[in-house]
Amino acid sequence: MKLMDLLSLQGTLFAMMLIGAFLKKKGIVDENGKRCLSDLCINIIIPCNIFRSCLIDFDMGIFRSCSLLLLAAVLMQAVCLILNRFVFNRYPVQRKKVLQYCTIVPMSGFLGNPIAEGLYDALGVLYTSIYLIPMRIVMWSVGTTYFVADATVDRKKVLRNVVTHPCLVAVYLGLFCMVTQIPLPRIVTETARYIGSCNSAVSMFIIGTILADVKLSSIVNRDTILFSGFRLIILPAVAFAIGIILKLDTVSLGISVLMSGMPAGATAAIFAARYESDAPFATRCVVMSTLLSMITLPLWCLFMG
Repeated sequence: MKLMDLLSLQGTLFAMMLIGAFLKKKGIVDENGKRCLSDLCINIIIPCNIFRSCLIDFDMGIFRSCSLLLLAAVLMQAVCLILNRFVFNRYPVQRKKVLQYCTIVPMSGFLGNPIAEGLYDALGVLYTSIYLIPMRIVMWSVGTTYFVADATVDRKKVLRNVVTHPCLVAVYLGLFCMVTQIPLPRIVTETARYIGSCNSAVSMFIIGTILADVKLSSIVNRDTILFSGFRLIILPAVAFAIGIILKLDTVSLGISVLMSGMPAGATAAIFAARYESDAPFATRCVVMSTLLSMITLPLWCLFMG
């Protein structure tokens, strides 16, 4: 049943992607509009969705699952960082940076949240937000150094970016409310619910605007196909092995595999353009892996039963 749910959900998400692509092609959403949508989604909509997911009854089972899931995410990021040291060494420097960044930063924030919510409801969003904490830390520290030559990590800046990131602030506040079970005013919970409900549509519109800027004929080449296989098959297989070793429960295992099997993060193209790396190649990796994920995610769902 879950496989059929995922196929139906992906069809819905794909339809919303096409709407986003249509809006971009028609000029209804331009580059400034795309940036505004991204900022709105990251800073307001996704945090409200995360906060809303935490407004459930607390029990020690959830706390234990979150702890193990966080450990699994830390191990997964460690594996990605180790692989980045030797897997892409044969590529030119500019392309190597893109591939390294795309390995540690999937599109779990935009594409992962709607899928997690569609399959596992509010609990899926909560577990996803926990699983993405190590990724966000690595993204703002090691991830940025891939694009900046001889970059030294400013630990204070990294700490500030992590602690004050809207998505993580939503996790802190949400977990506090869940553990303490403080009754919140209806105006707070309903506001978070209504805003958070926009997450799927706005996220897919954003991905659609990215797809609209790339000719499909230009994305199919050996490097994008090989990386997509690495991103969508090898990495979730590693996450599955880690989950089995840690004896994660069904939902936690599903979240860890699906989030690790997400396509390359859209921010790869943004960083590549900003720091004069191979931005066209980064965009092709994002688009190719996004399209192929429409096939691999249902297969992973089927594999996990």
